[in-house]
Amino acid sequence: MKTLRTAVMVASLGWAVASSMPVQAQTVGYNIRTGDVWVDARLGEINDYGRRYRDPFVSEMTGYYGAPRSLVLDLLDRRGWAPADVYFACAIARTLGIPCLDVVQRYERNPGVGWGNLAKQMGIKPGSREFHALKNGAVSTYDRWGYPIRIDQRVSVDWSKHGPGRGKGGGKPAQAGSAKPDHAGHGQGNSGRGPGNSGKGNSGKGNGKGNGRD
Repeated sequence: MKTLRTAVMVASLGWAVASSMPVQAQTVGYNIRTGDVWVDARLGEINDYGRRYRDPFVSEMTGYYGAPRSLVLDLLDRRGWAPADVYFACAIARTLGIPCLDVVQRYERNPGVGWGNLAKQMGIKPGSREFHALKNGAVSTYDRWGYPIRIDQRVSVDWSKHGPGRGKGGGKPAQAGSAKPDHAGHGQGNSGRGPGNSGKGNSGKGNGKGNGRD
């Protein structure tokens, strides 16, 4: 009986500690699942890029995706978000033309729903115009990071070899107000500083070129 009471007390203590911890996005063994293989692959690479090259990553989130720097740093440092989670929240926000904070708050209210389901709930469904815009945004980000890709192209990027100043990856981070309109004309970004995803190559700062994206 004493052993049983001890076990119950330990379990209760563990639950109390866990429940008191802040809600965090996935940070260890990153494996986001959106339901789209190409997007999942990009998010894994973006997560690696953000961990290796923090400053260029933060500049991309603030300069192109329009997220407040204070929010990005708070998510990364205090709340323990993975870089790819920060990216995807802000990418969803930019696609919908809303503040990144709105998506962050919605995710933190129910983190178990997952990014794929959250995107669907917010109107970004696989195959939709909005989902295409979301993918196109990743293409533009890779352009600025100096590694041109195409939507649904099978590619695996090793940022340890192709990051800033390394081989193919010589791109520069986006600066505020540097975004250009894309060929599909997808709305305003959430910062109101520039139009939607470019989808035309880099914004004049990296060394990538367009690749005939659809």
